[in-house]
Amino acid sequence: MRKSDRSFYNWLMTNRNPVAADDVQQFANNAFLDSTFPKQSTDFDDISKYLEENTTYLMSMTTFDEAWSMYIADR
Repeated sequence: MRKSDRSFYNWLMTNRNPVAADDVQQFANNAFLDSTFPKQSTDFDDISKYLEENTTYLMSMTTFDEAWSMYIADR
C-alpha cells in the first residue's frame, strides 16, 4: 500500500503507544478501541464530524487537527 493510499485510521494506528506519551498517541490508542471509527476514510470533514458527534475520548479537536497535519505531511 502506498502512503498516499492509506486511510487516516491506518496512519493513526502507526502512532499507537501503550505508554501514551502524548495526545496523538493517546488518540490512536482510543481510536483503536472504537469499533465504529470511520476506518477507510481519508476525508477531513467526515472524520471531524464523526469525532465531534460520536466520541467522548478526544479531549480536544486540536489533537485531531495536529494528527491530521501529521497525516498529510506523511502522505
